[in-house]
Amino acid sequence: MRPATILLTIAVVVSNVLGNFALGWGMKHAPAGAGPLLSLLEPFVLLGIGLLIAWTLLRIRLLGLADLSYVLPITAVGYVLNAVMGAAFLHETVSPQRWAGTLLIVAGAALTSLTPHATEKAPAGENAE
Repeated sequence: MRPATILLTIAVVVSNVLGNFALGWGMKHAPAGAGPLLSLLEPFVLLGIGLLIAWTLLRIRLLGLADLSYVLPITAVGYVLNAVMGAAFLHETVSPQRWAGTLLIVAGAALTSLTPHATEKAPAGENAE
């Protein structure tokens, strides 16, 4: 696998985790009576939205380079990291049932990696078999 694909994969996971964290932090620290529309003006909410837009665009690019059977399992680690960030930094309670659900999602995504896949597309003009 090319280093660019590995770096793009890392960027996808990091932008997702940090985007969700910033959005959660901003919403928790918005003024109590602000409501959902005024909460959008909070700097961390805007940062979270920006990072999640970047995550979407980066993930689209990654899916253009690698098979879904690679992208899904490798980026599923983001689910665990999101739960860890919520528990550690946002002081959210993550019950054993939620941990189990998170791990089941990751395990299900990992099952997709058992199928054969080619993580890099052949350059234009080459015959890919």
